[in-house]
Amino acid sequence: MSKIKFIEVKSEIASGTRGASLGIDALKIASIDLGSSFFRYYSAVEVKTINDILFTETTTPKAKYIEQVFEVENNVCVEVANAVLNGDFPFILAGDHSTAAGTIAGIKKANNNSRIGVIWIDAHADLHTPYTTPSGNMHGMPLAMVAAIDNLENKINNPTSTTIAYWNKLKTIGGEGAKIALEDVVFVAARDLETPELSLLKKHNIRNFETEELREKGVQFVADEAIKKLANCDIIYVSFDVDSMDSEISMGTGTPVPGGITVNEAIELNSLLVSNKKVCAWEIVEVNPTLDTENLMAENALKVMESVRAVLEARL
Repeated sequence: MSKIKFIEVKSEIASGTRGASLGIDALKIASIDLGSSFFRYYSAVEVKTINDILFTETTTPKAKYIEQVFEVENNVCVEVANAVLNGDFPFILAGDHSTAAGTIAGIKKANNNSRIGVIWIDAHADLHTPYTTPSGNMHGMPLAMVAAIDNLENKINNPTSTTIAYWNKLKTIGGEGAKIALEDVVFVAARDLETPELSLLKKHNIRNFETEELREKGVQFVADEAIKKLANCDIIYVSFDVDSMDSEISMGTGTPVPGGITVNEAIELNSLLVSNKKVCAWEIVEVNPTLDTENLMAENALKVMESVRAVLEARL
């Protein structure tokens, strides 16, 4: 019988704002403050990270700290693949969202012949590459990594040869070639997208359920349609970035954006999604307690996590 496996990734080297590495501990503090026994349920494996590199200046400005990002992605890939091969359900708690690429690579490594669908609940599309990024922060690139794209049609940067070499190496984590097709990605609440990303959404017919549509048609509709859009996929991975929630709920994330979903909508949506037997892994990212007051974002995020865990317990 499958069981939940916590995988903790306290990495923040790909984020533009420091503090995401503390998010997991903030969640644990929230569980104590709220009288929750959440973290008593399961043992956890902690992925090795390299956050100390942030004390040095990056030499690859169009993909900051890409050499270390490559190493962390590899580490995540190994732990996720091991969990899947052991028959566990990976429940990933991560800092910056770049490490989702390692998660997807790990899922693919353990399910080499499976077609993977992705439900990306996030204010951002995270489809940039070193050729298109306006910031160089690699937490905006994980989906491009695993889709093995460059998006040269929208090129605005000339990355260094070192950047290009490591970018190409990133595409090989978990195996050669793309781990997903962009046609097998569904966005929920994405609302802060730039021109290169919008171009890819149009080119690959990527569905984005905006907050307004979710309110108009209901969370159940969005969950059902997201799963239906990925009907041809063998397995589905759900990634929940807390900045998908509205910026008024809490400032405790690196890139808050107005117009997002509520805590209750996040709870209902994630719970409905993980109830589907195709969903093989779930991830929560980008809690940053240094930007918060009274640890509110972590407490809200914990409510989502507790609901997801309960549904998974019943399902598994």
